[in-house]
Amino acid sequence: MLNKNIMKKYVITVNGNKYEVEVEETGSVGTKPVSTAKAAPVTAATKVSKPSVGGQKVLAPMPGNIIKVSVKVGDVVKKGQGLLVFEAMKMENDLTSPADGTIAEIKIGVGSVIAAGDLLVVIE
Repeated sequence: MLNKNIMKKYVITVNGNKYEVEVEETGSVGTKPVSTAKAAPVTAATKVSKPSVGGQKVLAPMPGNIIKVSVKVGDVVKKGQGLLVFEAMKMENDLTSPADGTIAEIKIGVGSVIAAGDLLVVIE
């Protein structure tokens, strides 16, 4: 008997932030199901502190590991532009710029372990 792959959508809440994920469950009776998950990109818009004298601070929305930094100090960025990619819950998440500006500080690098609320980038 052939089993069809079943895609299920879930909305999960992490630290008060909601994320929509799709999970594909594969396998057959008598075997251990294997699940893969893809998350919608994480936007920084709801994960930033208010602008201060030192610029707009982009904070980590959840714990994870930095796997790619797409910008460097002095880069001019537009709202929605990718800043970095981090892995959390075995998913890659894109963190985007909440506003137009210039990268003033980068507080992390590839391989950094981050906790929710950690300061990642400052945009002026």
